[in-house]
Amino acid sequence: MDVFAVLAEPARRRILDRLRRSESSVGDLVRELSMGQPAVSKHLKVLREAGLVSSRTAAQQRIYRVEPRPLAALDEWLAPYRRLWDDRLDALEAHLDSQE
Repeated sequence: MDVFAVLAEPARRRILDRLRRSESSVGDLVRELSMGQPAVSKHLKVLREAGLVSSRTAAQQRIYRVEPRPLAALDEWLAPYRRLWDDRLDALEAHLDSQE
């Protein structure tokens, strides 16, 4: 599954942002994100299929956590664009400094 397509959905990004802070159950995510349980479960399924989250069982709950490996691949792909923006911002800073 294409990580970009998965992350295009704002609700999935909100779930990932929340899971980045700590592992959580579906119930915790429902409460904290003010989303319905079916929606959270649907988004978690998509995130799990994309390899962005995994789960473990604790008593009667599934506890979800972020899996960093697919995000590392995304970060690697974005690196040249980050350098491009850094170079452009450095050039803008130099230009502004020369105007003083």
